[in-house]
Amino acid sequence: MSSVKIGTAVIGCGKVADAHAQALSTLGESRLVAVFDADAARAKVFASRYGGKAYTDLEALLSNREVQMVSICTPHSTHPDLAVACAGAGIHVLVEKPMAVDLKGCDRMIAAADAAKVKLGVISQRRFYEPVQRVKQAILAGKIGRPILGTLVVLGWRDESYYRLDPWRGRWATEGGGVMLTQTTHQIDLFQWFMGPIDELFGYWANLNHPYVEVEDTAIAVIRFRDGALGSVVLSNSQKPGFYAKIHVHGENGASVGVQTDGGSPFISGVTEAVDPPINDIWTVPCEEHLPAQWQEEDEARCKILDPMTHYHKLQIQDFLRAILDKREPVVTGREGRKLVEVFAAVYRSQRDGRPVKFPPDADQGSESFDGRLARFDS
Repeated sequence: MSSVKIGTAVIGCGKVADAHAQALSTLGESRLVAVFDADAARAKVFASRYGGKAYTDLEALLSNREVQMVSICTPHSTHPDLAVACAGAGIHVLVEKPMAVDLKGCDRMIAAADAAKVKLGVISQRRFYEPVQRVKQAILAGKIGRPILGTLVVLGWRDESYYRLDPWRGRWATEGGGVMLTQTTHQIDLFQWFMGPIDELFGYWANLNHPYVEVEDTAIAVIRFRDGALGSVVLSNSQKPGFYAKIHVHGENGASVGVQTDGGSPFISGVTEAVDPPINDIWTVPCEEHLPAQWQEEDEARCKILDPMTHYHKLQIQDFLRAILDKREPVVTGREGRKLVEVFAAVYRSQRDGRPVKFPPDADQGSESFDGRLARFDS
């Protein structure tokens, strides 16, 4: 462990901020020196819980020379402006998912970090799940041959009380989207990470049983990947009380690997009290068919002694801090984070235009209708 401690801060003291503050206040690479929130009372309470000075003035925080790295935990639509301001002050930026609600926001953040020569990372802590790592390593090792078919299915549930947790939820202007931007971002990220670069996508989205919000609760897509593989995506918040989130990858040699990242509905940071452990639910690699039972026992035991809702955040935050110290790129960079935004932007654009979207989608195309989120779809 390095004896050097990075001066860190948390921007936004809402629900997911607890996972960041727990990590930054306990990791050996970090010294939590500041917290920021527009609500002075909330900032003060948060600082008393985790340490550091409470700020309500962003410029004052950025002028604190002790702050070398920030975790941005505010609503999605605010990420680009905050990240650009922090980068401009020479501060490394780790931002919660999704990094932005559109591609223009992503590109602003990436350009600002590049210009300032600071690190930009995006939270995707499920990449650190042991069952997820097994799938990725099996693919890299060629155990299933070339991936030829991938499926992503998330059947979850969110009720009206969920959208009342925060005033920004469920609105285009503040959340930027629904099931694709908030509840299934991790799974979309893992899917594209497993399958590789996308060639084109055709998709639809709708709000089918949540009339009290503006954003989508359902989305589907079919994908052709650059190497010829095919994929399907089904995402929904409309199955009470929520079933699962599963990603399966099938290879050209007939073997399949998969992971159930969530049992029931994906957890709500700072609200959900207990979750099912992630597991490898499909595994037909020759001579390894017996391993899932062993792994599941290990994964269940692990989740009894650590909290998966904070532990994997801590692992990714530690990787980001070490990337700063080691002068290397973090596991999930800003450019990696952009790939997730490309997927949901393409779904919105595809429905608006009635045709597939080629990848990578251009940041400027379709911005006049918020990638189609503000377009009307008449039958």
